Amino acid sequence: MPVRAPAPLGTVTRGTTSPNRLRRLDRWIAHRAAGPLRRVPSALVVDLGFGTSPVTTLELAERLAGRSGRAVAVLGLEIDPDRVAAARQFARPGVAFALGGFEVPTPGGQQPIVIRVANVLRQYGEPEVAPAWGAMVARLAPDGVLVEGTCDELGRLGAWVTLPAGGDAVPESLTLSVDLRHLDRPSQVATRLPKALIHRNVEGEPVHRLLAALDGAWDRAAPHAAFGPRQRWIAAIAALRVAGWPVADGAARWRLGECTVAWSAVAPTGASD
Repeated sequence: MPVRAPAPLGTVTRGTTSPNRLRRLDRWIAHRAAGPLRRVPSALVVDLGFGTSPVTTLELAERLAGRSGRAVAVLGLEIDPDRVAAARQFARPGVAFALGGFEVPTPGGQQPIVIRVANVLRQYGEPEVAPAWGAMVARLAPDGVLVEGTCDELGRLGAWVTLPAGGDAVPESLTLSVDLRHLDRPSQVATRLPKALIHRNVEGEPVHRLLAALDGAWDRAAPHAAFGPRQRWIAAIAALRVAGWPVADGAARWRLGECTVAWSAVAPTGASD
């Protein structure tokens, strides 16, 4: 009697998506993983939970190839067999689709350089996040990275955590990314915090203090608005760093509407509701 493959790890989510929704996340991945993608002869990137349409998986492949200057193998995984079957008609050299969840099955057991998980864990309970992180991080190549987060439907507001391979599956950073052309206040991004943080935006929690500090810095940087929202954002993020927040990168990334801080500065402290 044939042995049945184990069921994918996870549950079916809504799977809604749209073209260009994950452009900010893809841009960050191309920046964060540029070195490994160039060094590894046959780098594999996994897009876990591509949803009802494979469009964002195809976009990821194009963007990474453009940044690295070489073809990158991208594997889209979904736990809904019907979604996988529909996506396979869009497969092409270097882009494949398969059934799978947080166990991250890959051809020949190859370890991915990148695992991207967008708008998936948001639909899970907070206690389910850490085990899912652990399962995925365990599948990474030694210099790989897991990028997990959430964005709005148009890709104007996004936030994600980055977890390196090895260790205890603890994030190294939180990145906030906003479309400065449509931004009123930085704390608008609170509605798109990753599941591990979205319920922690309350008094006494570090992520709440970060967003309040960012709003305050944005307000004080109002004079820079005369030179455009990018200059105002750059001034606000620079002020955060001066105030002692462990802000990464510099103006070249900040001008894109990004703000990355060390996870230690925003890690939850109390029990969730």
